Amino acid sequence: MGTSNSIDDLIPSLVTFRRDIHQHPELAYKEYRTAEKVAEALRALGLDVTTDIGGTGIVATLTKGDGKKTLGLRADMDALPIQENTGLPYASCHDGVFHGCGHDGHTAMLLGAAQQLSRAGNFDGTVRFIFQPAEEGKAGARAMIKDGLFERFPCDRVYALHNWPDLPAGTIATRPGPIMAAADKFEITVSGKGGHAALPHQTPDAILTASELVSQLNTIVARRIPATATAVVSVTRIEGGHSHNVLPAKVSITGTVRTFDPEVQNAIEQAMLQIIEGTAKASGTDIKLEYDRYYPATINHQQAAEDALVAASATGKALAAPEAAFTSEDFSFMLQACEGAYIWLGQGKADKHVPLHHPEFDFNDDVLATGVSLHCALAEQYLR
Repeated sequence: MGTSNSIDDLIPSLVTFRRDIHQHPELAYKEYRTAEKVAEALRALGLDVTTDIGGTGIVATLTKGDGKKTLGLRADMDALPIQENTGLPYASCHDGVFHGCGHDGHTAMLLGAAQQLSRAGNFDGTVRFIFQPAEEGKAGARAMIKDGLFERFPCDRVYALHNWPDLPAGTIATRPGPIMAAADKFEITVSGKGGHAALPHQTPDAILTASELVSQLNTIVARRIPATATAVVSVTRIEGGHSHNVLPAKVSITGTVRTFDPEVQNAIEQAMLQIIEGTAKASGTDIKLEYDRYYPATINHQQAAEDALVAASATGKALAAPEAAFTSEDFSFMLQACEGAYIWLGQGKADKHVPLHHPEFDFNDDVLATGVSLHCALAEQYLR
């Protein structure tokens, strides 16, 4: 398997393209410049290009032969609200905005695949190149789906790649079933009455109550969830008070829950409600919970994942991932609507490990060729 011509001649221009959009990052639903450059490059290939799907999303269609099957390949385009600290010559020119998750690389790899499959792809059917906005917590995949993505551009299967610093460069990994966690956000507001710190007996203590809640929330996984299940509950922010001698009237507690099983997800939310109810009665405070299930778990379809590992073996070192990750991904919405799989592309360097979302992160251009080849192999395998 594999495209009939080398992709080596494409890589220099893809590096240039990737570094250009790295230098000009754009946040969720504001990827105007990025989308314009992507659409321009796709139109130059003669593809049928549709823009403004779910915001700044793009779909380009390539058909060869008379095959009836259609494969979707997705890349995300948005950057993060993080200050870059790489010192690179192509570092972000926008303060507080940064391609710290490698979406610049994802975009370049999919564009390279569109170039290669257009000129040399050996397949019979249709490929949809899906360039998605707003993956970083803003559900761009869901927005595209609500805007008719799969009705307007039907796909029989869909794949997405994500660079993975924890794997050596060139290693490709995926697995059937769960691969990324569901992400929930909770915000708890504890309301007392407020009062003088020297007279705590006169007012319900919102800070003390919040402290007790934090301790109890950290027992949920250990004591409310079966040991065979997998979940994380993390409190990430506590806010309340403004003076050393005043008991505040309100304290807020914010955090995240990560799960793979909806039943476990339900059990955790129910446990939170029970803990809050009991703590409110015991403390004399009023406690409210806002619980937002913003990304479901990313669940790979078995055959799609197995096929991806076969395609990967032709382009790099294929690895069946032994376990899922607790980070989340809005490609989960696409996998709820269409058969497919999410794939990790190793980009780790031997001399320096920088995780995703770190101020010093940069996509490893050495794996551009592997990503392009994998996209092409997935298309040629599925659309034989």
